[in-house]
Amino acid sequence: MKKAPAFCLPDQNGKTICLKNLLGNYVVLYFYPKDNTPGCTTEAIDFTKNKDAFAKLGAVIIGISSDDQKSHCSFIENHKLDIILLSDPDKRVIKEYGAWGEKSFMGKTFDGIIRSTFLIDRKGSIVFEWKKVKVAGHAQEILEKIKSLSDN
Repeated sequence: MKKAPAFCLPDQNGKTICLKNLLGNYVVLYFYPKDNTPGCTTEAIDFTKNKDAFAKLGAVIIGISSDDQKSHCSFIENHKLDIILLSDPDKRVIKEYGAWGEKSFMGKTFDGIIRSTFLIDRKGSIVFEWKKVKVAGHAQEILEKIKSLSDN
């Protein structure tokens, strides 16, 4: 297990959220490419639908993209989301977590955010990570992982 890189970033309302202030909870930290795109929307809706189940396990869900606060507010409003979305416009945290890299789409190669999720334990260590996430069933998969850790 490695220590999760520390960060403080603004949420959709301009409030600064710092990882250190979330110690004592599991943190589901997921990086996604862009607000209001099909895969990202499905992922955010799935996390919102499962928010109560995550909360029962002591887990907080946080999404990070390089979109600004205004975009996050629109995304939340358009899809009735109930999760924390953080803005990382300079991509510092995205890169620290290794969620930035080469991608390809329709035959073109470019750099961008690689859909990734990190499960951070109550003490601030990364206990599991998912790279190049497939959206379908992902929220459920994370719930199962947290349940398995909680049983130990």
